[in-house]
Amino acid sequence: MSQAARQLLDERQVCGVLYRFAQGVDTRDWDLLQSVFAPEFTYDYTSHRPGSEGTQTREAWTAHARLRFETMTATQHSMTNPRVVLDGEEAEVRMYVEAWHVASVDGHEDWCTIGGEYHNRLRRTSDGWEIIRLRLERRWTVGNPAVLDLPTG
Repeated sequence: MSQAARQLLDERQVCGVLYRFAQGVDTRDWDLLQSVFAPEFTYDYTSHRPGSEGTQTREAWTAHARLRFETMTATQHSMTNPRVVLDGEEAEVRMYVEAWHVASVDGHEDWCTIGGEYHNRLRRTSDGWEIIRLRLERRWTVGNPAVLDLPTG
């Protein structure tokens, strides 16, 4: 395979990991969601929730996501405009996100949408690419933000 073909394949596979991330959340496929992460990775959601950063295992992250998203009626994460920079066995990828969240708040259906950009780092393994850093830069929010803060059980 030529170097150009290898680069295109790597870029496509890196983007595929982030598309699977969104699909795992939106379809409540927790095994799929867990499969996109390294055994341990860093995360930074401080632009959305101050203090929400650190290191997490993929199992703990998925368990938290399950509690959070199962309180919602529906979600849809659209990931677009990927920019991938390959660096040996790692890749930096920036990708826009628009995330719709629908839930019952105070007895009626309500929604909240956030928009921003993911700044992630992935690593190639023998099983494929995996997320080693997940960072969200939230830029805007519309709708009822209470949808994002429902109790998790």
